Amino acid sequence: MKHYDAIVIGSGQAGSPLCKQLAKAGKKTAIIERRYVGGTCVNDGCTPTKTMIASAKAAYHAAHSDALGVHVDNYTVDMKKIKQRKDEIILSWRQGSQTAMEQSENLDLFFGVAKFTGEKTLHVKLNDGTQVDLTAEMIFVNTGTTPVIPAIEGLQEVGYYTSTTILDLEEVPDHLLVIGGNYIALEFAQMFHRFGSRVSVLERGPRIMAKEDEDIAEELTKILLDEGLDVRTNAQAIKFETEHGHIKATVALNGGQEEIICSHILVATGRKPLTEVLAPQVSGIQLTKKGFIQVDDKLETNVKGVYALGDVNGGPAFTHISYNDYTIVYRNLFEGGAYSTKERPLPYCMFTDPQLGRIGLSEKQALEQGYNIKVAKLPMKQVARALEKGETRGLMKAVVDADTRQILGAAILGEEGGEIMTVLQMAMMGGITYDVLKYCVFAHPTYSESINNLFMKMEN
Repeated sequence: MKHYDAIVIGSGQAGSPLCKQLAKAGKKTAIIERRYVGGTCVNDGCTPTKTMIASAKAAYHAAHSDALGVHVDNYTVDMKKIKQRKDEIILSWRQGSQTAMEQSENLDLFFGVAKFTGEKTLHVKLNDGTQVDLTAEMIFVNTGTTPVIPAIEGLQEVGYYTSTTILDLEEVPDHLLVIGGNYIALEFAQMFHRFGSRVSVLERGPRIMAKEDEDIAEELTKILLDEGLDVRTNAQAIKFETEHGHIKATVALNGGQEEIICSHILVATGRKPLTEVLAPQVSGIQLTKKGFIQVDDKLETNVKGVYALGDVNGGPAFTHISYNDYTIVYRNLFEGGAYSTKERPLPYCMFTDPQLGRIGLSEKQALEQGYNIKVAKLPMKQVARALEKGETRGLMKAVVDADTRQILGAAILGEEGGEIMTVLQMAMMGGITYDVLKYCVFAHPTYSESINNLFMKMEN
């Protein structure tokens, strides 16, 4: 049994900086990673997908530049080159992070699979075939999540891709069937359509993006349909089979059934916590009904000295939230802080094109919470910068408290939507009311300048 001051399990966006900071603080630290340093964000999530989305947007511009007076004929998409560029960027980030760990004093990096064997004790099956038992005063779990695969007849037999495995395709699918209608599903659906695939999206609910306001979901649906994607709601795949070298999907749709012939399937129906192999309950750690590690607002489990950070604790599944978890835990333990997850802002961005940047409450959430609200909307076609760039799809929306004039939330579906949303987030954090932003002097011509016009849509 090898003893450490601290053990970090998983090298995601919380685990990677945390292990180095613990070691720097003089704690003898071990970090255990089952696969690649960097976690989902670097290897399977943000970095690779946004790299490939950049290639997809280049293809879109090549196909739609006539209106700007630029004619691009016979452009081609080279999936092998796209994959190569993506892999090079991933490797650069991964190697840089791993090298920093390996060169840190007081830090040991283990590649293997960890399993709790008792309170604050772990058995690790190392990837080189050996094994080691570890114990520590403090343990930090950052193991993340993995895709959920629904039980659909024939799915295993015909084969499918997940958001991880589809990143390694070196050819453009002829017809990609996407199961799911939320953020990950829609980013991939639009991306591969722009690469040249026929794309069908199956969403079992009445609309895509069920957590967003209906008008936002409707606007993005229109954008995707106008691009040529086939988006079907109230639709559920119930059976798959192989037919003449293709995949035949039987789909329950609006009370009837249809058949869709496709070449590839992407399953994007949600994610589940990576806790089954880890077996935290063996050490007395409590799990939620869905298998996430239960934590308090300081991210500590019911076992003192054991913490869970990032997606595995069931909080908002975003890279920036995982990183913020790290800052909360470290500052509380080593800088005398009293930080918590309560009332922290929750910004996020879906990188379809145009982007959806979101912060705070939606209109529906604000009404459910009893606020007296006012809502402002501005079509992107009324934004000067958008007109100049030929990027007029989407809309801006803000929800404010009619009594206090405070901004409660915003949804920006438009070019650079995430950047515009961030301006509004900072205003919210600083307590700047909407009527101040209404007359704020912004540089012209910028997208953020349109915040003036957005709030001018709102009655005083």
